[in-house]
Amino acid sequence: MTLSILTSVRVLQNIPKNLFLTAQGAKFEYHRNQYNTGRKEDGSGAKWMSWGLAAGVGVATLGFGVNLRKGLQAEAETILESAGKRLEGLKEFSIEDVGKHDCIENRVWVTYKSGVYDITDFIPLHPGADKLLMAAGGSVEPFWRMYAVHLNNTVIYGMLEEYRIGNLKQEDVDNQKASLKESDDPFANAPKRHPALMVNQAKPFNAETPLAIITDSFLTPSDLFFVRSHLPIPDIDPAAYELEVGGVGCKDITLTLEDLKKLPKHTVVSALQCGGNRRLEMKTRKNLKGLSWRGGAIGNAEWSGARLVDVLAAAGFSEEKTPEARHVIFEGLDTDPANSPFGASIPIEKGADPRGDVLLAYEMNGEPLSRDHGYPIRVVVPGVIGARNVKWLGRIEVAEVESDSHWQQNDYKGFNPSINWDNVDFSKSEAIQDMPVTSSIASCKTDPETGDLLLSGYAWSGGGRKILRVDLTPDGGKTWTEAHTLVQDKARHPRHWGWTLWEGRVAGEGVEEVWSKAVDSNYNVQPESFENIWNLRGVLSNAYCRYTVKK
Repeated sequence: MTLSILTSVRVLQNIPKNLFLTAQGAKFEYHRNQYNTGRKEDGSGAKWMSWGLAAGVGVATLGFGVNLRKGLQAEAETILESAGKRLEGLKEFSIEDVGKHDCIENRVWVTYKSGVYDITDFIPLHPGADKLLMAAGGSVEPFWRMYAVHLNNTVIYGMLEEYRIGNLKQEDVDNQKASLKESDDPFANAPKRHPALMVNQAKPFNAETPLAIITDSFLTPSDLFFVRSHLPIPDIDPAAYELEVGGVGCKDITLTLEDLKKLPKHTVVSALQCGGNRRLEMKTRKNLKGLSWRGGAIGNAEWSGARLVDVLAAAGFSEEKTPEARHVIFEGLDTDPANSPFGASIPIEKGADPRGDVLLAYEMNGEPLSRDHGYPIRVVVPGVIGARNVKWLGRIEVAEVESDSHWQQNDYKGFNPSINWDNVDFSKSEAIQDMPVTSSIASCKTDPETGDLLLSGYAWSGGGRKILRVDLTPDGGKTWTEAHTLVQDKARHPRHWGWTLWEGRVAGEGVEEVWSKAVDSNYNVQPESFENIWNLRGVLSNAYCRYTVKK
């Protein structure tokens, strides 16, 4: 095996903390950047999610500079072919030998193909150490099927080989191969998706609505609605479905799908938006970590189901009689290898208020939910970041504290632009709930008669705030005009949950860029620049939309 790539990676162990993505176990996803220019990045900037053995390596590798990256790329094919292969002269271990090293005290060993690795020294550097320790004493391959971003990743494979201590006996290698063939890919049973969706990540599946069609319908069709997944999508038998409800001030109850459908049915029109929507616009100003959502990670739908307040009432909950209740926790039926579910929570003031319109939805646009959107039951928390709208709902708990889920505690939080991975402390930032006002220009055409630019797009504000107007400028803010058409439902502030589709016109002669900014019913306005709202996770990305006019 060529070892120069491994030597380069080994230097990571002596790099200062700020070059590792170790902050509070945060998980980050990377993918190719094809925004606007249509240019695809080459393989030199390996993109991966720091959930597994890969944590921290991407940023550290970048720190070595362009020359090292080119060197790593040149040897990429070698490491992909060599990782896990039998190396002559190394000690042979049985799977029983490896199994004795299943904790820090005994040192942590894992296997990959024919290789045996002692990764004990890497564990303190790993933000997802609890997930990594699950592989202790066994193979990492089943976990890499779950966290598929590790597969064929040259940086990860190279780093793993630096912890190589021996070979696995061939008999055990053959047995593991047979076992893996029998095991299922956790993503193999994924539903079929519409080919028009723009895929940002295949496993887990994350895709957005193309901006070219996003404003074609006030209610976004289910098949074209953006999909945000963190874990494999469960396949739930509706006849066997059960929802557990309990917690502070509640009696423990279990409800079936039919039980939920017997409760009064309510319908709301609400937009849902991923916390990272429009992240790529922020990322073009300064690099950051996360899926590069272009602007299509938002959709608007008519949701129907039982109100959360009615479900809590069925469990005997009364906010007045339970002043210690502070949060409503939701857990999904999508789980990781440790059987930990996706989870989130909202304040009791939102969840227990009939005017909060929180639904346990079983219909989307008049049809049963699709699997991608939470079938058979999902939470819809109008006006709130998408991450709190838990899909495939399995449990509701009223609690004195918020969810301890990773996605509540160590992700989906905002920070000032000077916070980086060396000084970030997720415990000092509040979990995002209501989303700020935003807008996007989705289409720009030229009027053949006047030469004017005909613009269309969407605008939305969280917290039940209605869009009052959308301002447009073709000259960098020297002059402004308003969108002449706003399409929105009739709901009033502060219960206006749906988005607004808009159309406008600006003079087109010599125009290179058009900006949009929305104003909501609290007169909140989008900030002018991404530089001043930049944050290391690229959430809350709501500065002016600056659309480059194609010549």
